[in-house]
Amino acid sequence: MEYRILGRIGIKVSAIGIGGGGFENKSYAECEVIIDCAINEGINFLDIYNSNPVVRSNVGKALNKYPRSSFVIEGHLCSTWDDGQYRRTRDFNEVVNAFEDFLIRMQVDYVDVGMIHYVDDQKDFDNIFNGEIIKYANELKGKGIIKSLGISTHNPDIAFRAVEIGMIDVILFSINPAYDMLPASEDVDILFEESTFKNRIYEGIDRKRDKLYQTCQNSGVALTVMKGYAAGVLLSDKESPFEKALTPIQCLHYCLTRPAVASVMVGVKNTNEVLAATAYVTASNKEKDYSEVLQMHQGVHLAGIVCIVDIVRPVQKR
Repeated sequence: MEYRILGRIGIKVSAIGIGGGGFENKSYAECEVIIDCAINEGINFLDIYNSNPVVRSNVGKALNKYPRSSFVIEGHLCSTWDDGQYRRTRDFNEVVNAFEDFLIRMQVDYVDVGMIHYVDDQKDFDNIFNGEIIKYANELKGKGIIKSLGISTHNPDIAFRAVEIGMIDVILFSINPAYDMLPASEDVDILFEESTFKNRIYEGIDRKRDKLYQTCQNSGVALTVMKGYAAGVLLSDKESPFEKALTPIQCLHYCLTRPAVASVMVGVKNTNEVLAATAYVTASNKEKDYSEVLQMHQGVHLAGIVCIVDIVRPVQKR
C-alpha cells in the first residue's frame, strides 16, 4: 500500500480509502469480510458518513477487532437517521444526538477527522460557521474527541471558503475528470444529470478547481476524494462523457495526481471491488495513463491537465 501524510495534521493514511456507501444493506458478516480484506490490503482510512445505525454498528464491530491506532476515521457530524432514512441535518440537538450515537455504535472514543457533512451553498456555510454547530465541533476538538476538523462539499466556492477561515484541516471533495470540467455550483444534482455532459467538449480542468487544489496544497489543507469514479459513470462506455470507460486504476491515478490529495475514499460493495482499487499500488505506468481516453473524446485537447505517470511526491509502501 502507498501511504501519504494527511496535510498539516501529519498522520499517515492509505492512498486508497474506503467510503461508507458500500456498507449499506449488508449483514455484519458481509461488512466484516470487506473490512478484513481492506485492512489486509493495507487500507487504514475510512470515511463513514452513514447515519444508518445498522451500518455504524456493523462497521464498528468489525473494526473493533483491530487496535484503534491502526485505522483512521473521518466521521461526519450533521448526518442523522430519520424514520429509516438518511437525512442531512442542521438542527443542533439532532447533530449532537447523531454524533454521540456514532461514537457509541462505532465503538470509538475519538475520530481522527470530524467532518461537517455536505455543505454546498453559501447561506448554509455561514449558518454553520456562525452558529452552534461549529462551536460544538470545536468543543469536541478541545476535548480530543475530534482530532481535526473537516468539511465535505461538492462546490469549489465552499471549499475555498473552508480554506480561508483557517480552522478546516481536511476537505472531502468530489474529484474526477468529468466533474473537473464543470464550473462551481450550489446545485449538486447537476453532477448526476446526463444533460450536464451532453455535447460538452473537454478542455481540461476548470480553472477554479485547478486553483483550489493548488491552494489547498499551499495551505496544508488535505483533500480526500469522494466520487472518484463519478458514481460509476466513468467506468461505463455508455455513460462516460468521454464515450469510453476509464478503469478504476485510471480514475484513481487521476485523483491521486491532483495537488493536496491524500486519499481516495472508494465505495466498495465486495472484496473484488476492494482488490480492483488496491491494484493501483502495483499497476504499471501504462495501466495508470488515462490521457488516451480523454484525447479520444471529440474536440478534446489537454490544455490545463497533465497526465502524470509517476507519483509526484515521496511515498511510503508496505
